[in-house]
Amino acid sequence: MAKKKDRDIEKGYSVKQMVAKLRRLADCLENGKQFQIQIVGESIQIPAKAIFNIEHERKGNTEEVEFHSSGNDDLIFDAQSGENLNHGL
Repeated sequence: MAKKKDRDIEKGYSVKQMVAKLRRLADCLENGKQFQIQIVGESIQIPAKAIFNIEHERKGNTEEVEFHSSGNDDLIFDAQSGENLNHGL
């Protein structure tokens, strides 16, 4: 399988869209199922066993909160190609 290029992207969502995505993620995790999401043309799968953390950054008057999922090399991969997406996590 061909190695995909590294990428670091951000995609904005409306409150309604974000709530729907978080609800789907929570439902999958509560039911022990993997979560699949399409992000800018790539299908990403997050297994139920993934490890999650929340990062908080503050610079001056700016606050940023990031939600991350990570795990060992077997946990985060592209749903279509099966490629590992843990690039440095």
